[in-house]
Formats: sequence, C-alpha cells, structure tokens
Amino acid sequence: MKFTGTRGATALALVAVVAVVGACGLPRSGPNKAEIYKGSVLKEGDAFIVTVNARVTRATAVTPALGFSSAFQNAGVVGSDVISPGDVLGLTIFENVKDDPLLGNTGQRVSALTEIQVDGQGFIFVPYAGKIKAAGQSPDSLRQLITRKLDTQTPDPQVQVQRVAGDGSTVVVSGSAGAQGVYPIERPTRTLSSMLARAGGVTIPPEVALIRVTRGATSGKVWLLDLYANPALDIALRPGDQITVEQDTRKFVALGATGAQSLVPFETQTLSAIEAIATVGGLNTSTADPTGVFVFRNEPAEIANAVLGRNDLIGDQRMVYVLDLTQPTGMFEARDFLIRDGDTVYVTEAPFVQWSKTLSAITGTTGAATALTDAATGTTP
Repeated sequence: MKFTGTRGATALALVAVVAVVGACGLPRSGPNKAEIYKGSVLKEGDAFIVTVNARVTRATAVTPALGFSSAFQNAGVVGSDVISPGDVLGLTIFENVKDDPLLGNTGQRVSALTEIQVDGQGFIFVPYAGKIKAAGQSPDSLRQLITRKLDTQTPDPQVQVQRVAGDGSTVVVSGSAGAQGVYPIERPTRTLSSMLARAGGVTIPPEVALIRVTRGATSGKVWLLDLYANPALDIALRPGDQITVEQDTRKFVALGATGAQSLVPFETQTLSAIEAIATVGGLNTSTADPTGVFVFRNEPAEIANAVLGRNDLIGDQRMVYVLDLTQPTGMFEARDFLIRDGDTVYVTEAPFVQWSKTLSAITGTTGAATALTDAATGTTP
C-alpha cells in the first residue's frame, strides 16, 4: 500500500509538471517565426512581411544623401592676399621730401604705420588720406588707392602695404578634429582638406567620420573618405566657415539568437545584413534558426510602394524583411541587403530549442518532485 501510494504521488507530480510547463511560457529571446507571420497584413496584422530577393534589395538600397550644394562647389578659391575685416595691416610710406614731410618728423622720409586693424565694416584710417575701404582689396590695390589719396598732399609718395595677420579670414574647426581652434585661411589652407590637415586631421576612425561645413544659414556634409576620394568635394573655404568633424550616429538593434544582443553603431558607410550579423558575433550555433533572420523597419511610403509593387500607400509603413540563409542564394541576398539606421535585426530560435527547454524543465522539475515525495514518505532512493 505504501509503495502504491508513492507511485501514485509521483505520477500526480508528473502530471502537474506537464500541466505547468504547458500553461506557462518557457524563457526565450523573442517571438518565433509563426508569431511574426501572424502580424502580417494578410492575417489582419499591421506589417508587410517580404521575402528578400534581388528586386527588393535594389528597391531598399538607400544610403544617406550627403554632399555640398552648387553654391559650395562653385565658390572659387579665396586669394591669400585678399584683405578682410579683422585683418591687421602694416603700412610703410616713403615721402620725396626731407625738410617738411607730411607724416614724419623733419629729416624723416620714411614713416611706418604698424598694426592697423581693418574694422568690422572693412575700413582703415590713414592720416591725411582719411577713411579708406580696405576689405575685398588686395594689398597692391590698396597701395594704389592710398598713393592716390596722398599724392595731392606730398610729392610722389611711395607706399607699401603688408598683410601682417589674417585674423579676418578665418574658419573654426571643431568636433573630433586633431586640434580644435580658429585657423586663418592662408595660401596652403584655402580648401577643406588642407584645412583639416592643418587642424591635425581627425581623432575618430575615418570610416565613420563626417565633415560638416556651415556657411551662414547653409550647411553641407560629406564622408571624410569621399572627400579624399573625390576632388570635386574639396570645396574652397570662406571667412567665417565652421568646419565640424562628426562621428556617424547611425545604429541598429540586434536581438534574438545572435552572438550578442545590443544596440550596435555602424562601423562603415554601408552595412549589409550579413555584416550586421557578423558584427554581433554571428548566429548562435546552439539556438539560431538560419531560416528565420528578420529585419524590422519603418519604411517610407515611396520605398514601400516600390517593394510591394503598389502606389496607394501613404506615410511610413511597417515592413518585415525575411532572409533565409539556407536557400541557394540566401547568403548572397544577405550580403547585398543593406541595413539602415534604426533597423532591428532579429534571429529566431530553432524549433527544437523550445523542445529541449521543455524536456529540460520537465526532467528538472520531475526530479525535484520525486525528491520531495521521497522526503515526505521517508523513502530512500
């Protein structure tokens, strides 16, 4: 009787365990394939589920549109001798008189006027010549203008004009530059790439470096590697330009049966699905289902219509792209399909994983139930 009671208790414990496991969800990394497909618009869900192929890859291959407008690209190089507001000039005036010079003392034929700063409106003041517009002129043209002004007051004056400092023709370099600061536009640094070199280059990986140039209310941005590769992007600088070195802020989320589950920054200008998976350690060989790699994305209506062959969709659409790495072209499709900012890359678990978890849970819980029963009945294993 005692033996029968013990066996009965064990049987009841097993039944209870199976019931509990069946009623409660086992731990897992996310939805399975069947649950994802239930969210399809074909099953009254709100997401379009699309299998990735060459046509879908072409329609979704959108990369950030970067570059400089024609206003930036058509601007000519500023001459290094052009005078700007804020510049400091040095004037040397030779007078052809000895006894009573206009500017110097008696017997002094040479007068030096040092550190004459061009004001904010671009003017300088020269004794006996008055207020003169200096900004926008070269030192030689300004020399001729001062000579004409003084010629009526002193015989045959000879004037030299030197641009002492170019503080008026400067740009600001900031962000992840080697040396942030204010730099003058000089003969060797009249273009964007040369100014970046003058500022010590960049302190972030070149593959994720973006260069923004702000000129007044207009701004343009390019990849650093594109700047080096395409001379047309090496624009001429203008006084007051702000050059900012920025790091790419695009990210994607990796979830499910991958080597790591995290928010992952882009490390290159373009990132394919296969590269995204590799970035987080690849598929988890113990749990991943290579037939169930999904990319979740909010797709602009223009692209969604192209992917689905429609023209009636308005606004962003929820899209789920499916990659089956076991198909003959699956790896190629994953290599060509581009990941975009904000995407979620999700890998489902293989079906047998849940069975293994169920069996493990039943076995483990049954062992615990048996131990409890033996302890209650005093039975020795």
